[in-house]
Amino acid sequence: MTITDRAGSVRTDARWSLLLVLSLAGLLALRLVALKLSATDLFFDEAQYWSWAQTPDFGYYSKPPLIAWLIYGSTQVCGDGEFCVRVTSPIVHTLTSLVVFLTGRQLYDARTGALAGLAFATLPGVSVSAGIISTDVPLLFFWSLALYAFVLLNATRSWWPALLLGVALGLGLNAKYAIAWFVLSALVYIAATRSARHLLTDARAYVALVIAAALIAPNIAWNLEHKFATFSHTADNAKWHGSMLNPVNALEFVAAQFGVFGPILFAGLILITWRAWREGLPEADRLLLAFALPVVLVITVQAFLSRAPANWAAVSYVAATLLVIATMVRDLDWAWLTRSFVLHILLAVALAAATVFAGRFALPSGVDPYARTLGWRALAEATRAEIAKSASAGTPYAAVVADERSVTAELLYYMRESATPVLAWRSGSTPQDHFELTRPFTPAVAGPVLLVSLAANPSHITGRFAAARQIGVSQLPAGAGKPRRVTFFALEGYNGK
Repeated sequence: MTITDRAGSVRTDARWSLLLVLSLAGLLALRLVALKLSATDLFFDEAQYWSWAQTPDFGYYSKPPLIAWLIYGSTQVCGDGEFCVRVTSPIVHTLTSLVVFLTGRQLYDARTGALAGLAFATLPGVSVSAGIISTDVPLLFFWSLALYAFVLLNATRSWWPALLLGVALGLGLNAKYAIAWFVLSALVYIAATRSARHLLTDARAYVALVIAAALIAPNIAWNLEHKFATFSHTADNAKWHGSMLNPVNALEFVAAQFGVFGPILFAGLILITWRAWREGLPEADRLLLAFALPVVLVITVQAFLSRAPANWAAVSYVAATLLVIATMVRDLDWAWLTRSFVLHILLAVALAAATVFAGRFALPSGVDPYARTLGWRALAEATRAEIAKSASAGTPYAAVVADERSVTAELLYYMRESATPVLAWRSGSTPQDHFELTRPFTPAVAGPVLLVSLAANPSHITGRFAAARQIGVSQLPAGAGKPRRVTFFALEGYNGK
């Protein structure tokens, strides 16, 4: 390559890099404005993560600790409002898109990397995820960082990619244990690629694993102290009991991937997989397919055996985005690529706008799509009103008792300035969520308590008190759809039976 050619290549790379940065900046600005103006309440998982963040630890009942650390950091900077709880989500997704760009540039060129970075940022699943805070947000970032490090580890003899890989895997495990699938994908690639088998005897790979193990060790220690609560919950989520033949569930999971990844891109992934089976793939494509396909296949089997939410294969779409975009660029499929971008960008804008107007519209079926993120503030206000009435009557409640994780989480968040403690009802000897583990109702609570229940007849609780009086039933709006029915009981004289 001549000096002129190199200069032209540098200018081209710079133009694509600038295009990506400006596009991601505009998308991030849109998402931050939508978050600030959002009409939604926190979803109860988000409220639960906020409550975890009030006591930073190395572990929690259902998830590793990184999500709580993220929320702790953001709320320390700007407060406890919904915007501040969620604000790291669009920021981290933007960083993930930049890492996708770096990986694409390393494997192909800056143009492919930039288009893949923008494609990832506008995936339907990412556009939904950018409006909430969830464990998938840091998981995808550290998966993308680990993939970039793995590509460099395979291509160079430097030690720093090993250090980066170890940190990415270790912090990824602290985000969500699903990053363990990364090792499976790496082994699939090594098995399929003779030139990569040197990694099996490469000391750098084992140093990376040691670093990852060291970073997850505090969470392992926390689980040891808490009877492996997080591991047990993760295993329970698989629900391997009852019928083990559920083809409808598997078909629903696969169909959902057209929505998560986008119909054109997922169809492209299927076509590329078929082509790989018949004709083989270039090495860079083979690497990406190894980090995309195995997880989708394993989770599809899980769905067939039991169930699998659509987001369980989310990590696949870091590599899948790069693979499909690279193939489209190489095959000059500009028409399909353009259609995909137009569809996804329009959807990203629509989803951002929809959160601002949440609660004002319903689907043709009459269901409000945001129902699960609406009405919780009203629930807290109704609960505070019951507390105030009892206090003014001279019989203040010693505590509020909630019979569901969702209610406990939402009351903890929306009544965070209340002096009346919120406790969780534990229906068995073994805690079923973090609140039952850390703040259960016990006989030591002296005085009457207020039960807040979404159940039609919570007799399994009211029957264990000498005095149980229903004091109110509220039909609280939860958007434009069906209201949320909440029943309040004054309970006294716990008999423990």
